[in-house]
Formats: sequence, C-alpha cells, structure tokens
Amino acid sequence: MNYKEIKVENLTEKTNVYHFLKLQGYSEHYIKNLRKKIGYILVNNINSTTRTPLNNNDILKIETNPFPASNIKHCDIPLDIIYEDEDYLIVNKPSNLSCIPTSAHIENNLGGAICKYMSTKCDNFILRFVGRLDKDTSGIVIVAKNSIACQKLEKIEKTYSIICIGNIYKNIIIEKPILTITNNGKNEMKRIISENGKYAKTYVYPIKQFNNFTLCNIKIIQGRTHQIRLHLSSINHPLLGDSLYGTPHPDFTHSALVCKKISFYHYNKETYINLEIPLPKDFEQFITNNSKE
Repeated sequence: MNYKEIKVENLTEKTNVYHFLKLQGYSEHYIKNLRKKIGYILVNNINSTTRTPLNNNDILKIETNPFPASNIKHCDIPLDIIYEDEDYLIVNKPSNLSCIPTSAHIENNLGGAICKYMSTKCDNFILRFVGRLDKDTSGIVIVAKNSIACQKLEKIEKTYSIICIGNIYKNIIIEKPILTITNNGKNEMKRIISENGKYAKTYVYPIKQFNNFTLCNIKIIQGRTHQIRLHLSSINHPLLGDSLYGTPHPDFTHSALVCKKISFYHYNKETYINLEIPLPKDFEQFITNNSKE
C-alpha cells in the first residue's frame, strides 16, 4: 500500500471518514474507490471504512492509488528525469515522441516508458499526465504519481521557448480566439483563428535575432491545442519546422517549440518547485549555424 497520512485536527462536531474527506476536497469518485478494498483506509493503523468516526488527533491513512493500474504496453525508452519525489515524476520529453500510445505509436511513446519505470516502484500505477505536449514539442512534462497529487497540483506556470521565422524586436501580446474544426464528429488536426472560437492569449518575448529568425520566450493563457503555433503563424511568424501552420525546413525536422521552464506549488512540501532545462541541442546547433559573425 502507498498511503497518504492526514492528522485529524480542528474538528468541532462529530464526523466520519467520508465527511472528513469531502471537507478536505476529495472527490466522490476517489472516496468511492477507497471502499473497494480492505486496507485502503486506516484510522490509527486499524482497518476502517468511510463510516468510521474520527476524533481530533486521530491519524487517517488513505491509499493514494485506489484505482486499477493503467493497462499500457511498456516501452523500452530511457527517461530524462529532472525531478522526482513521492508525488511527482517530471521528465524532459524529446521531440518526435508521443506522450500517449496511439495506433501509430504503440511501441514508442513516453507513457509506455513511464509505466515501465514506475512498475518497479508501484503495483497499481496510473498514468496521469498534467498537461501533455504534442509529439513535435519537447520539454518538461509533469506526471502525478497518485490521484491526490494530481488533484492538489495548482498554480502551474510554464515558459516555452521557440524559434520563429522572421525578426521580432519587441514584446507582443496575441489575443485571438481559436476554433477546433470538426468533420463528421471528429476533431481535425488543424485549428483556425475564428470569432466563434475559444479565447486564447499569448505573450511573446524576443530574446535573440539571427539570420531572419528569432528566439523567443512564450507564456500562454488558457493553453488551447496548437495555441503557440497558430498564434505565431497568424502574425506571419510561424515556428521553424512547423509544416502544419508554416512550411517545412530542411535543417529542422519538427516544430521549434520546447517547454523550458515550469513552476508549481507543491501541496506536500508547501513550497514552490521551480525547474528549468537547457535549450535542446538541435536548437543550439541551428542558432549557431545561422548566427551572423
């Protein structure tokens, strides 16, 4: 068992495990699954149920993963782990790697690699990405190791880095709604700017101009699918290598987009976790090859 331990405090009236967990913000779905197996709930190290009464200073322990394990085929791919604790696994995803298995990526996906890694640490691991990245996009990806960590994750801030076509010399704010096109009930890959779309806001901060390209930092509000790629293309600065919203480039085989920095509030440690990775090697090489002497 993998337990989350909670000290019961500040009770002013009679309550039981169920009502206490609801007051703590746990979902009905989570509490329902705690009922499924003896040992998922302990009060003062005694097997208990959701009806067990609680008193101040009791120690409540609840199973962090009271759900069936993810049934994902394991993939033999090395992980670039940049942070890990009992609640979170944070990795640096390479480009050209899907986060989740699809019909085209059963043998080669990040989710399968993470499930293989976690199988040595947890019997009932469930894959929970907190914000996936596109196959083309590289960078920081958060995986919550348990339901509680996923539910409690908040105040996430991300900074992306891009290389776009053309020179940008000043900060830009792009506010354009994004519409998902459907065809026979299925979402099309490509999104469009439309008044009928959902609100989206992108901040663009140029860092370096070189040979008709610009390295920029990006922050987004809302995080719509393809938001950065579509917004930059809409102002005639498509991402380098973006064949969907721009044009392919012979020296760059994917969209030049990386999630470079991340910050979030860790509910267990009661502090902010701040992580940053270097630019990918292909970014650095392209900038070096195209910088003016």
